[in-house]
Amino acid sequence: MFRMWGKLIKNNRVLDDTTICMGDYSLSRTQMVFQALDEMCYYFDLGKPIWLDSNVRDFQLHDKTRFKQDNFIEHIEFDFLEIQVIEE
Repeated sequence: MFRMWGKLIKNNRVLDDTTICMGDYSLSRTQMVFQALDEMCYYFDLGKPIWLDSNVRDFQLHDKTRFKQDNFIEHIEFDFLEIQVIEE
């Protein structure tokens, strides 16, 4: 089972979090990451963040990245959205 954890962080405190579980292995890992991120954004009522080069590099190295204000078009009420793959 593929699981990805998403957290909204403000002032070093977790405001909200969710875990997205996916069992459809007909999708590639990249497709599962994007679909899980879409579901997280729907859950948190956010627009989809823009992947910058630094996000791609962090995610490739650590299976974890943070989306800050620079990644969102609209204003966000938290410091960052952190996503992390916790199970594959």
